Amino acid sequence: MDLIQNLVKKNVINKKQVIQLRTQIEETDKSPEEVILDQKLLDEKTLFRLKSEMLDVPFKETLIEEMPQEIFLIIPRESVEYYKMVPLRFQKEKGLLEVGMVYPENTQAQEALKFLARQQKLTSKIFLITLSDFKTYLNRYRAPEREMEKALEKLEEEVKIGAKEMERIVKREEFGRLVEEAPIIKMVAVILRQGVEGKASDIHIEPARSNLKVRYRLDGVLHTSLLLPIKIHPAIIARIKILSGLKIDETRIPQDGRFSTKVGEKRIDFRVSSFPTTLGEKIAIRILDPEEGLKSLVELGFRSLNSEVIKEAMGKPFGMILATGPTGSGKTTTLYALLKTLNKEEVNIVTLEDPVEYFIDGVNQSQIRPEINYSFARGLRQILRQDPDIIMVGEIRDEETASLAVHAALTGHLVFSTLHTNNAAGVIPRLIDMGVQAFLIPPTLNVAISQRLVRKLCPFCKKKIKAKSETKKYILNRLQNLPEKAKKDIKIEEPMSVFKPQGCKKCNFKGYAGRVGIFEIIKMTENLADIISKSPTEKDILEEARAQGMISMEEDGFLKVLEGITSLEELMRVVEEEEI
Repeated sequence: MDLIQNLVKKNVINKKQVIQLRTQIEETDKSPEEVILDQKLLDEKTLFRLKSEMLDVPFKETLIEEMPQEIFLIIPRESVEYYKMVPLRFQKEKGLLEVGMVYPENTQAQEALKFLARQQKLTSKIFLITLSDFKTYLNRYRAPEREMEKALEKLEEEVKIGAKEMERIVKREEFGRLVEEAPIIKMVAVILRQGVEGKASDIHIEPARSNLKVRYRLDGVLHTSLLLPIKIHPAIIARIKILSGLKIDETRIPQDGRFSTKVGEKRIDFRVSSFPTTLGEKIAIRILDPEEGLKSLVELGFRSLNSEVIKEAMGKPFGMILATGPTGSGKTTTLYALLKTLNKEEVNIVTLEDPVEYFIDGVNQSQIRPEINYSFARGLRQILRQDPDIIMVGEIRDEETASLAVHAALTGHLVFSTLHTNNAAGVIPRLIDMGVQAFLIPPTLNVAISQRLVRKLCPFCKKKIKAKSETKKYILNRLQNLPEKAKKDIKIEEPMSVFKPQGCKKCNFKGYAGRVGIFEIIKMTENLADIISKSPTEKDILEEARAQGMISMEEDGFLKVLEGITSLEELMRVVEEEEI
């Protein structure tokens, strides 16, 4: 429909006015309705009555003065603003939604409305509304920032749910029955609180054919905790999306967001990722508890010898400290621990992360955004103009980032980053593969750290037992090649003992509580520099590392077994999975 042409046919405007209108539309990129009103050729009500006749769409002359708050949640604010359409009235018993549209002729707006109605199983009826009525409505519509703020305020209220109610809802397994009564806000609050109080690292909310499954990752292992009716899946997902600032009407592509709230006396960050599956959207929530994530080197599991090597490397005014290992091995947590140690008033620390895991006061943390071409490499160029003393780059993924990181280390900066290699000896060949000249590695690489995570035995219920002869033989065989430097600080008790998981209330009867790292560390020495200059292999580098006194990750794990920190079964699980 051409509104202007129809107005000409009705002798409402003349051809001279048409030329003026078309010119202004092209110059201002405004709609015909806006330009006609700007030039005061018609009053608004008359114009939209005529448009109503042309489109055969009923005209809503006045808006309802008071609208219930729940109606504002039916159509997301982004869709309201973009498509100029608003929910006017909702007849819940009939499943009928009346929608006001400024431009009902817009096919994209029609399709968006059909999608939203289909998603919420509603029938929609369209009315034409004026631009000024739309603006009036929009002023009533809560801004996204305020909507999220109120949602978070409400979440904080609900998350303060008492221990007795938590026990009633979760421990007595009445959650499924109470779902019919409990508001979605409270259900989400309970899910989050249970994750935080259970010291989970992640929450998975995933649709199945007959139910909605909630799983928690505890000490690296997923456990199903709740099974909810599948009919509440859209409401749960929508609630989490509102909290984390995601588009609730976008279900076809993955989205990422985050939010923060108080759980008990602690402020916890939640990083949210949505993912479309054949059965509906799945949500993964990473729980970022600063008290859990920002730890000291000792808490992470570094031995005194390793701590000394790292502190020496951090004491240098420039160079690279690289952490390596597979995804989920705690590399970023290790780097945060180093930054926390170095975070002082007299130094400028700048980070590039994807994503920012924990917020650290006094550190300038930046989130890379590949979708707008803000990559690690591009960000690293900008960081060097920020007068940094210490730089952290979340990951060295390509040749350009590797080259820039080496350049930063050469020009007087302390650089922290991560790589993906199987062990510490693999760091140097990996850098060379990424185009770093071999002669540049000795003056830039201070330390390479490789690590994995193992579950810690619960200190309240672990059981000390005498090791069987086969177990003793196996452990001694694995530790027989320990470097002489390391053997001086290690005492193996006789008779040899190991510890077994038991399970108690403190650890939710799992036998394990928390995780600790097993590490191996190589530092740069003159001998290693000579090896690097002669086409080094991992074998050559490993021999030099052993001469330095390096304890391998596997050996570090066996020593932690003898110290009662973890169990032999847990170490073997990690060894088999990760092939250390």
